Amino acid sequence: MSSPIFLNDLFPKLDEKLIEVLRSLSKEDWERQTIAPLWKVKDVAAHLLDGNIRTLSMLKDGYFGDSPGEISSYQDLLSYLNRLNAEWVKAMKRVSPAILTDMLEATGKEYHQFLTTLNPFADAAFSVAWAGEDVSQNWFHIAREYTEKWHHQQQIRLAVDLDHELYTRELYHPHLETSMRALPHHYRNVEGKAGETIQFSISTEGGGDWFLSHNGQAWALTGNSENIISKVNIKGEIAWRIFTKGISRAEAEKQTGIEGDPRGSRILDMLAVMA
Repeated sequence: MSSPIFLNDLFPKLDEKLIEVLRSLSKEDWERQTIAPLWKVKDVAAHLLDGNIRTLSMLKDGYFGDSPGEISSYQDLLSYLNRLNAEWVKAMKRVSPAILTDMLEATGKEYHQFLTTLNPFADAAFSVAWAGEDVSQNWFHIAREYTEKWHHQQQIRLAVDLDHELYTRELYHPHLETSMRALPHHYRNVEGKAGETIQFSISTEGGGDWFLSHNGQAWALTGNSENIISKVNIKGEIAWRIFTKGISRAEAEKQTGIEGDPRGSRILDMLAVMA
């Protein structure tokens, strides 16, 4: 695993952007379709509220609600989470956009305050499964939560043509840096030779370069820029959509440049969300 990412201080700023955009929406905007096939703008906002309340209930108060039953696989966990998400969004249909926004503002502050109480190097209550971890430290759990809040807000913004606001270095790069931690797990079954390196470049103010190198046994994120066997250039506007199942592989491939070894293209199937 690469160095820890500490993102606690960014949550208030990201939430401020969220409340700002939600309060600017018209009645019609709230009903716009997002790139999440089953969710409109209001549904995504409701899901964000669920994230605040569920985290505070489970991790702060130790209240987990109904038992999920037996969870013995990644698919079991995914099915359980999908059911919880659908139930919440359906119930929130009766809540007005104004009340929903007020609740997001209030719970967002309490949510962030709770995160500051967590020891970043203690074991998190929930592992980052998309990175292949059975046990994760709190700093990674918090970074994962940041990517959730970032990409769901961006789904809302994309639906109402206000998506450029979050592409800054300050806000977008942490999302990408965290998401790229999925690379070693995603490439775990891809053959490689010691010293081979794949370079992934994301073009935008908040982008950068990431290097995945093989050590003879497995792929790992490194700072090694030698022996590049493949260069993958991804547009910043679609990178987050690739990692969150927000664009088809075929469409992403049309907008991605791949030089050299075709193994680099495997990133186009990578997810950094539970999906």
